[in-house]
Amino acid sequence: MPSILQNFVWDSPFYLYLILVFPFLFVLRWLFRGNSKRKLNLSLGEQNATFFYQSLLRFVVPVFLSIGIICLCLSLARPQKALQAEEGLTEGVNLILVLDISESMKATDLKPTRLDAAKDVALQFLENRQNDKVGLVIFAGEAKTMCPLTSDYGILETYLNQVSWDLISSSGTAIGDALATSINRLRDTPSASKAIILLSDGDNTAGTLAPSSAAELAKSFGIRIYTIGIGRRFNKILREASLESSGSYYAAESKEDLASIFENIDNLERTLFEKSKLTDLRDYYYIYLNWAIFFLLVSFFLKNTFLGNALED
Repeated sequence: MPSILQNFVWDSPFYLYLILVFPFLFVLRWLFRGNSKRKLNLSLGEQNATFFYQSLLRFVVPVFLSIGIICLCLSLARPQKALQAEEGLTEGVNLILVLDISESMKATDLKPTRLDAAKDVALQFLENRQNDKVGLVIFAGEAKTMCPLTSDYGILETYLNQVSWDLISSSGTAIGDALATSINRLRDTPSASKAIILLSDGDNTAGTLAPSSAAELAKSFGIRIYTIGIGRRFNKILREASLESSGSYYAAESKEDLASIFENIDNLERTLFEKSKLTDLRDYYYIYLNWAIFFLLVSFFLKNTFLGNALED
């Protein structure tokens, strides 16, 4: 029924157009075949009515064949039904928190230490998350993913509390490598808003990738980099990396500065994207496939009987 077909979600709707093309093939076949055959007019008198009904038998095979092909096209279009659907607009951001855990982060100008202050503000930042996916990367002389993108903030808070200076043994500050690790986590995500928040108090002294190169890579994937220089008014490397990726650079000389910066970044990254959630998606192609097989087999069988040659001679 047309009403049933209208309720389907078609995975490959292209095949539905073949149904419209199919009748033209029969018309062309009739035109070419009809003009190539000689016709003999017979006068059957009272047997005209019987002859008329018998002539209808010639359409049995084409009708069965047509129904079979139509059902096959419907099956190829893959009709589906979502038994439960939810659509709407929601706010969401995919972002990676990147924390410097090098030796210099033990400084106590931010109480109790620079690293502890950064962790405390990051935990407060997570309390306001609802629809975001957040990951955690730490770095010193090399970079390491502590937690991939997740919306389970309880797990993320557990990982944040476990961050300490002894998690990475190599010394130095590999800002470029930390950015590259974060980009790999974000580049294939579908969110319209993708960002990196990197906190560091040093210059790039280790790693294999320059921060500027990583920033160019982030820009190519639509990822903004927000850098926060802790305990310093100006950090050229961090500033250049953020500006290259259309992000922003901030300087934090106190824990209050950090909290204000995180709030500002949060406001900048709010965006709207469409959320479509379909659950229990059920296929119905097999029903039409079964009917297609049935009608095609019947048409091939009838083709080899007297119906296939009805009134041909």
